[in-house]
Amino acid sequence: MPSDPTYPPLPTPLTVPVYDNHTHIDPSARPGRIEDGLALEYREQLDRASSVGVRGIVQVGTDVQSSIWAAETAAIEPRMLAAVAIHPNDAPELEAAAALDDALAVIDGLASRPRVRAIGETGLDFFRTDAAGRGAQFRSFEAHIDMAKRHGLALQIHDRDAHDDVIATLQRVGAPEKVVFHCFSGGPDLARVCADNGWYMSFAGTVTFKNAQNLRDALELAPRALLLVETDAPYLTPTPYRGRPNAPYLIPHTLRTMAEVIGTDASVLAAQIASNTELVYGRWDDEPVAAPPTTPIGIIA
Repeated sequence: MPSDPTYPPLPTPLTVPVYDNHTHIDPSARPGRIEDGLALEYREQLDRASSVGVRGIVQVGTDVQSSIWAAETAAIEPRMLAAVAIHPNDAPELEAAAALDDALAVIDGLASRPRVRAIGETGLDFFRTDAAGRGAQFRSFEAHIDMAKRHGLALQIHDRDAHDDVIATLQRVGAPEKVVFHCFSGGPDLARVCADNGWYMSFAGTVTFKNAQNLRDALELAPRALLLVETDAPYLTPTPYRGRPNAPYLIPHTLRTMAEVIGTDASVLAAQIASNTELVYGRWDDEPVAAPPTTPIGIIA
């Protein structure tokens, strides 16, 4: 739970709008994120984002439940696209319960739904998973890579303390056409590998942290054509609001820091990142949305 559970104030709006290409605003992702006694409902989140120049989001699933929510909500919400996957840290538990194959089958089915544009987040996490669980992570990761290639979708990678193995896996089984290193966590060496392979680097609020000079060094040498921006909300709230809940409307803080680091105007960088984002996921208005159900999705009692 955040040290201060209230949401930060709205930032100064961006002149040129961008997208949050990785966020979690489903009800299950917001425990303890409270304002005036109620968690923010997803449409309020999107209204706030729109008001500061964040014109759309990619809502990212991490398990069957959140992936279904992402796919169903994106189908009726024009400001949302969906990514679906089993998080690498869940793979060992599902494998132990003989449930991983069933979960992967659900994700594969969701991948063909309208407005699902990415498989993710998937990858490897050696910070939370010990050696005994890594086999399940590799198997899950490779299954997600296969889905991305078969469905022609982008792949959003979760990579924590596993850079070499993520790269080796992508090279061994063959990477999809569009690969995104979500919440880029490497330094210049990983940025060079991504640049050489045409893999996108998505920077989150961590790039604003004082102790994250390695991220800023990586950002300085990353090709601008491969840059994306994200919140990973409700986590990784950018400076100066660390310790408070994150949300897509806080993207301007991260984008402006990125512009300062690489020595360009925020509007110029926003235009580049907006173009990059649409190249990865397509346009938000490429597919029509369905009529909303009688009972709106995501309402919190």
